[in-house]
Amino acid sequence: MQGTLFVSQTGLTAQDAKMTAISNNLANVNTIAFKKDRMVFNDLFYQKQFQAGAQMDAQNQRPNGLQIGTGVQVVGTQKMFVQGTALTTGAETDASIIGKGFFQIEMPDGTTAYSRDGQFHINSDGMLVNASGLPLIPQITIPENATGISIGTDGTVSAVVAGSAEPEELGNIQLASFINPGGLEPIGGNLFIETQGSGAPNEGVPGEDYFGIIKQGTLEGANVNVAQEMVDMIATQRAYEMNAKVMTAADEMLQTLNRML
Repeated sequence: MQGTLFVSQTGLTAQDAKMTAISNNLANVNTIAFKKDRMVFNDLFYQKQFQAGAQMDAQNQRPNGLQIGTGVQVVGTQKMFVQGTALTTGAETDASIIGKGFFQIEMPDGTTAYSRDGQFHINSDGMLVNASGLPLIPQITIPENATGISIGTDGTVSAVVAGSAEPEELGNIQLASFINPGGLEPIGGNLFIETQGSGAPNEGVPGEDYFGIIKQGTLEGANVNVAQEMVDMIATQRAYEMNAKVMTAADEMLQTLNRML
């Protein structure tokens, strides 16, 4: 009976973790460029009473083994880097990546973080920064007398300056990609950092090789499907209830056994 209690306890823990992931997905349904989490589970080791194919006697073998499972464990969370819906904003400094790649953001300590969030703003120094005030890499400065900003599909940033008929090229947005983006570590603020699991970043020009293009005046929405998350939530709740019932049944069996002793 104690084995049953421990197995059901692992089930409760696993379903609680999945419900937490679902709630985080739903909480970020309106977060720009948010990537949903998917829980990854594995069954635990098995207690082997005897192996399939073991000799029963000199001439016969067991057709089946006897292996009793010990429950489930949470292996990790997987970020699903599926393209989110394009949201048209019309803002000159908004940009989304259609395809593969990440914007590069300079952290306060000088390291580089990566983001799909293209909500850029112009700070007091004229630099393009994200919503937290962190500058884009490479840094692009907008002239104070600029009357219009243009971001090309290849990442070229230009501005029309007062008194000039021709647009002035200000710089180029470079994208980064990873062989395993699921290995990136989310640190909040719509930012990810490199890990050994993600591999080293590859830098390139938007629209070239395997990199996506940049579309001005749009943002990438969260890739959370609310209807699917609601279905998963109901299924997770039912699985939690069933594991709790198993624990209750095991407890009642132990009570019956105690009364018999």
